[in-house]
Amino acid sequence: MKSARVVHGGACHTAYPVEGDESQIQLANGQRVAANAVQWLAPFEVGTLIALGLNYADHVKELAKELTLSAKDEPLVFLKGPNSVVGHLGQTVRPRDASFMHYECELAVVMGRVTRNVAVEDALSHVLGYTVCNDYAVRDYLENWYRPNLRVKNRDQATALGPWLVTADEIPDPQNLSLRTRVNGEVTQQGHTSNMVHSVAELIHYLSQFMTLQPGDVILTGTPEGVVNVQAGDVVVTEIDGVGQLINHLVSD
Repeated sequence: MKSARVVHGGACHTAYPVEGDESQIQLANGQRVAANAVQWLAPFEVGTLIALGLNYADHVKELAKELTLSAKDEPLVFLKGPNSVVGHLGQTVRPRDASFMHYECELAVVMGRVTRNVAVEDALSHVLGYTVCNDYAVRDYLENWYRPNLRVKNRDQATALGPWLVTADEIPDPQNLSLRTRVNGEVTQQGHTSNMVHSVAELIHYLSQFMTLQPGDVILTGTPEGVVNVQAGDVVVTEIDGVGQLINHLVSD
């Protein structure tokens, strides 16, 4: 099942796709409205944002000249605040002093149960569903080119989520999904979740060993190779098969 959260007529509504017509959505009250006539929110009540860096083998290789990693490294994890979230069709500011800002197409995992010390083999049963994330980064601000800090990853409205929350029963294997990014209609990034260094189940297991995951917490699982510089005025579309197509507009500072 797919659902979204939108603002229409001054109120927040749950919305659903209209089969065969992507130009419309259906509100929970049965009303159909144009998809571009609403404000799209994150498709769930966002809890803690837990983000992964360097979780695709090809992306690690892409940045190999700047990295000092080994195969035994634990996941590179950092947290983000709610200020960073923006919905489908939203706008993200490109800082005027940035020389290199890039998108990151990521599978976002939404927790559905209180989770603590869960085994790898049981981890996916704690997932409510999945959505698409575009987690922008300003590479100018990175320390040693890969240690994220606040200016890189906690920028206002620089983490787009949506449009749909797809329930876990529709995604039986999160390690079997293709993802891609288009900038102004041109495909610039392609990858597959099978290339993750740490799988979704492994990440949930790892995190739950030292922190209690709550319903609504979201794990951003990293991005594959193919990140390129983007500019104000660009339209960036991040897409994951079976999950959705998330559109974001870059605007000037």
